[in-house]
Amino acid sequence: MIPCLSQVCTLGSSFEDDLDGYADGACTAIELWLTKLEEYTTTHSPAEVLRRAVDRGLTLACASFQGGLLLSQGAARQAAWEQFERRLDLLAELAVPVLVVTPDFLGPFDFVDLERAFVSLHQAGELAQPRGVRLALEFQARGTFLNNLESAAGFVRSVGLRNVGLCLDTFHFATGPSKTEDLACLTEKNLFHTQFCDVADRPRELATDADRILPGEGDFHLAPIIEHLRKIGYSGCVSLELLNPIFWQIPAQQLGEIGMTSLRLVLGQADRGVWHH
Repeated sequence: MIPCLSQVCTLGSSFEDDLDGYADGACTAIELWLTKLEEYTTTHSPAEVLRRAVDRGLTLACASFQGGLLLSQGAARQAAWEQFERRLDLLAELAVPVLVVTPDFLGPFDFVDLERAFVSLHQAGELAQPRGVRLALEFQARGTFLNNLESAAGFVRSVGLRNVGLCLDTFHFATGPSKTEDLACLTEKNLFHTQFCDVADRPRELATDADRILPGEGDFHLAPIIEHLRKIGYSGCVSLELLNPIFWQIPAQQLGEIGMTSLRLVLGQADRGVWHH
């Protein structure tokens, strides 16, 4: 498993500070935050982004996130899909292998909506495939459908495309209706990306993204998840994802150092300050 840092952890920092700070913190893989990337590439070419990442020894492992694809209609659908195709082209230029996709089931739905979502995700996978991008569907704990690991895994399986898989976010796993037994749905083939965080002293019904803290410092039961990832031979990224405004005030280098230390400790890759590669 590869410890990775998401740029959403340092929304207060510039794109360049993220890359430099994370690299100085001994990070080797980065999860791009798409709005940050898109803003940066209005004045810098994708080639410059790649060159800077390579110079700092960083792999552009994943990008987050694309919403609005599954259920949107009319003008909203057109806008979401045009954005999606632009992003696919950009990720292809940067050789980013994984894009996190979020479902948009936010209210009542019927079988027509289910069919629309199925067709949409299949179409999205077909568009992503020639660009070399895999789509990782991230179930959302507060959604009305695809709010748990079991449902998301079944939905992805029904789509039947090799480049459409899952993103496991420990926040949505722990605060939604997912169960520990659902981990059996994860395989080395269908798990494309993993995001870690923790939450302390909050009932799961009240936990919000702003409550996210470093993994291992809260109440989430991360050990069964890590054990299962080892069991299936997961060799992808485990990304620190903290959508917490408190962390946005921390300089990227400092966040890189504490974030990488936290990930390595919880993954069993460090003890007494010594890192195991």
